[in-house]
Amino acid sequence: MKGTVGELGEFGLIRELTSRLTTTPAVRVGPGDDAAVVSAPDRRVVASTDILLEGRHFRRDWSTAYDVGRKAAAQNLADIAAMGAVPTALLLGLVVPAELPVTWPSELMDGLRDECQVAGAAVVGGDVVRGDTIMVSITALGDLRNQEPVTRGGAQPGDLVAVTGWLGWSAAGHAVLSRGFRSPRAFVEAHRRPEPPYHAGPAAAGLGATAMCDVSDGLIADLGHIAEASKVRIDIRSGAIDIPSQMHDIGQAVGVDPMQWVLTGGEDHAIVATFPPDVKLPARWKVIGEVLNPSALPQVTVDGAPWTTQGGWDHFGDIES
Repeated sequence: MKGTVGELGEFGLIRELTSRLTTTPAVRVGPGDDAAVVSAPDRRVVASTDILLEGRHFRRDWSTAYDVGRKAAAQNLADIAAMGAVPTALLLGLVVPAELPVTWPSELMDGLRDECQVAGAAVVGGDVVRGDTIMVSITALGDLRNQEPVTRGGAQPGDLVAVTGWLGWSAAGHAVLSRGFRSPRAFVEAHRRPEPPYHAGPAAAGLGATAMCDVSDGLIADLGHIAEASKVRIDIRSGAIDIPSQMHDIGQAVGVDPMQWVLTGGEDHAIVATFPPDVKLPARWKVIGEVLNPSALPQVTVDGAPWTTQGGWDHFGDIES
C-alpha cells in the first residue's frame, strides 16, 4: 500500500492492519470491538508486557519492520512460555509518526502475525497513536492448562540448571551489525529475529521444573533473578556450554571473548530452568550448572568464581552486550 500513515488516517490504518491478521480457536471475539475475548479454560491468565522504542531497541537501518514485528512478539511470547504457559493472544500498542509510509506498520503486523502463528497465538487487538518516534508496545497472554506456574522462586540446592535455545547468538549478531557488516547471516538474523523455544516452557513445567525464566537480559543476569528469588547460589560450568566455531571467528575479529556473549548477551530468549537432579531431561535441554546453598548473598558464579566482566542489559544504564 502506498502513502503515509497520516494520509491513510487512524481508522484506515486500523483496517489495513487488522485485515492482515489470522485467528485461533482461543479467540472468541477478535479485533473490531471495544475489547477482545480470549478463552481461558484454566481460569487463570498469564500476562506479560514489553515496549520497543526506535533507537533504543531497534534500528530501521538494521531491521525491517517485519523483523521488528517478529522480535516484538517473540520476546513477549517467550515470557509466557517461561512461566510454563501456552501463549494464546497478543495485543499491540503502536505509536508512529504521521509521515511514516504505511508499508512499515503493515509489515510490522505481518511479523507479529507470523511469530504468533509459530507460538500458536493470535493478535487480538490494540491501539494506534500518532507520535514523534516509533514505539511498539506488546501485551501477551497465555493459558496454564491446569499446571502451576513456574516462577523464579522455586530453585532448591541440588537442582540442575539446564538451558534450551541459543545463547550469545543475538549479541554476536549485534557486534557484527555494529561494525557495519551483515554476515555471518545466521548471527545477524538471530539478533533481528530471535527464535524462542516456546514449547519447551510448558514441557519443562510438566517435567517438574522448579524455577524458570527466558534469557532476555543475559544468562548470568537472568539466573541472578532466579538466585535472588530462590535465595540460592547458582554455579555455571563454562565447559558445558558449546560455542560455535563461527562465533569464535566473530569474537576473534572484533576482539571479544565469545563466552562474554554467551554469559551476558541476552535477547536470544532461550529458556533456562532448574530441575530436580533425578529428572530425565530430553536431548534439547543442556545441563550447564547446579544450584547450591548460598555461601553469603544469593549469587551466580562461573566455575566457582564470580563473573567480573561487565555485561548484561540494564534499561537505565549504559550496559549493552
